[in-house]
Amino acid sequence: MYKSLKHCFIVSALTLTSISSWCQTSNLVGENIAVFYPANFEASGTLPSLIFERDFVSHGKLPSKWKIKPIFSVENGKTTVKIPYDGTIDFYGNGEVTGPLKRNGTDITLWNSDSGAFSVDNGKRLYQSHPYVMGVREDGTAFGIIADNTWKQTFEISNPIKITSQGPEFRVIVIERSSPQELVKTLADLTGKMELPALWTLGYQQSRFSYVPESRVMTIADEFRSRKIPCDVLWMDIDYMDEFKVFTFDPKGFPNPKKLNDYLHSKNFKSVYMIDPGVKTQKGYFVYDQGTAGNHWVKTSEGKEFTGKVWPPITSFPDFTRPETRAWWATLYKDFMATGIDGLWNDMNEPSVFDGPGGTMPETNLHAGGGGLPGDSHLRYHNIYGFLMVKASREGIAKANPEKRPFILSRSNFLGGQKFAATWTGDNVSSWEHLKLSIPMSLTLGLSGQPISGPDIGGFLGNCTPELLGHWMALGAYYPIARNHSVAGSVDQEPWAFGTEIENVSRTAINRRYQLMPYLYTLLREASETGMPMMRPLFFDDIRDQSLREEQQAFLLGKDLLVVPRWAENPNLPKGNWNQFKLEATQDDKYQANLYIKSGAVIPIGEVIQSTADYESEIITYLINPTKKGTAEGTIYYDNGEGFGYKTNDYSMHKINVSKHNSKTLKVAVEQVSGNKKANRTSRVGYVTDDGIVYSDWSADDVIYVPIIEDSTHSIPMGKIR
Repeated sequence: MYKSLKHCFIVSALTLTSISSWCQTSNLVGENIAVFYPANFEASGTLPSLIFERDFVSHGKLPSKWKIKPIFSVENGKTTVKIPYDGTIDFYGNGEVTGPLKRNGTDITLWNSDSGAFSVDNGKRLYQSHPYVMGVREDGTAFGIIADNTWKQTFEISNPIKITSQGPEFRVIVIERSSPQELVKTLADLTGKMELPALWTLGYQQSRFSYVPESRVMTIADEFRSRKIPCDVLWMDIDYMDEFKVFTFDPKGFPNPKKLNDYLHSKNFKSVYMIDPGVKTQKGYFVYDQGTAGNHWVKTSEGKEFTGKVWPPITSFPDFTRPETRAWWATLYKDFMATGIDGLWNDMNEPSVFDGPGGTMPETNLHAGGGGLPGDSHLRYHNIYGFLMVKASREGIAKANPEKRPFILSRSNFLGGQKFAATWTGDNVSSWEHLKLSIPMSLTLGLSGQPISGPDIGGFLGNCTPELLGHWMALGAYYPIARNHSVAGSVDQEPWAFGTEIENVSRTAINRRYQLMPYLYTLLREASETGMPMMRPLFFDDIRDQSLREEQQAFLLGKDLLVVPRWAENPNLPKGNWNQFKLEATQDDKYQANLYIKSGAVIPIGEVIQSTADYESEIITYLINPTKKGTAEGTIYYDNGEGFGYKTNDYSMHKINVSKHNSKTLKVAVEQVSGNKKANRTSRVGYVTDDGIVYSDWSADDVIYVPIIEDSTHSIPMGKIR
């Protein structure tokens, strides 16, 4: 549907042809989607685009009423775009950023950096680059701006918006939509949607830099099971490797990785192992020898193999701009994954180079390109180094395990990279500041196209405290990805590390996450189909409510579940009828987040389980909060949790409709609306009221009748949450 201009009217994204100055500089390329070109645009300087899934096709001239129009210029020798606007606009996006949810008055540099403690450039440079910003008008209409280039650049969110690139002139895409939600969906349509991850990726996950030796990993697994704290995944940081050589195992600490992974599988755990891009520069090491034979390394400006210090320490770096290099890298995963590894962790892929300028490789380094990508400098390709790495990694593990859904977590990425990997927010700090910062960071990633992310629960750097871990675990239960991770040399950070009280807090929070698994998995399915993030800002509930535009202490999971951390102070919350509820089979304490269900909503929940391997869709409770008219609705998605049967209709999607049966009774009807998988459920209704949840009896019927409970809904009190 969307192709680029070529000879004024169509330029394929793989065609490196100039657009001469007589060509028109703007076109519609879709419904309310416009592309703007500077005069004398040289396609070879920025194209082919790595952001968009498809080429653009001209739909004709820009209408005269079009509001957002970039102005191209060169200032101080640098390519500049200014985008003026009228009226009051609230801005969001720019991907992985620190600072407030609302981005007005901020500026950032897009130059992927190893930014431990978010310290580089005072937190204005992190691990990823998203040259995208969203504007939301007072009436709720929204527009998106994409700077279609990979070069080092800055965004200044003022009036006008100013984008300054250190590369050649680039095109700008502007998207107009009726709401920010529709804009997020359009961004996903254009840049690509993630494939549905496996169910286990929603489970609680435990990590450390590092769990060694393998006996320590087994002990951690045993502790979770003996303490009955649910957990799905254990992570292996770099110390599992032999002398930090990727695709190897330390013969002393991890002499039998298959035996270890088999043990974890027997306990219903999955394992995720780290693979960095840097390859130890050592003859006789099979990865280095293959890379050298295949001419796979990034070169210096003199055309020599570039090496820098990372963990091995002397390291060579694959040139992922070469299709041949990506294909070779993918082949390395076959034997590696055959040991029973379930997922991948691509780290240090900004790329991080300890002795390099600015902590990375020189901007003058050379990438060979190929497959439509022109050879060019690292200044051009730095920001997509991690993007191209995870693309190759995903292809590799998909071929190694063709019956399993690939999972990769990546530290570095670029706009559109959500289709290859999930992400976390990098090396944060065990501090209250970073605990609170985690909410706007994850929300902003979601608004920028990355629907699943999360921070290191408890904080990575420094020493966590019992109080901080308790609050972080209570919040972390509701991140799209819930992973606890800590640095070597810091205090232990497992749920039981600080004694019985925090262990019980952690267990309660994780139990609540697992009870919500039917709802979370339904949201994950929605994210894969539409690009809508699982974790959403409060203004998504009412896009015209100005009081919600800056709120970042609380958030929505989907559209029907409101999460308010216990520590939130006077948050501005959505108006209307929301009922607070507590999930059963858990204890309350001073740490647990307050949960609210929206009026007119149905939230499916399950039983307390120890891992997603125990998850069944046969026993479900439908939490309902009917409107005053007695109506509510929701959905529940179910499949095997692994594999690709869902692509051939081996899944079920049920809609739950609540309506008045008569003046005293509600009718709760469950109907399968898509998929061929049968779900023979025993279910009940949990009627959420001011005084708690009133449950119906269990039933195997598709229709359940429950008494109407008068005046069950109430407005959330504005001000301090109880």
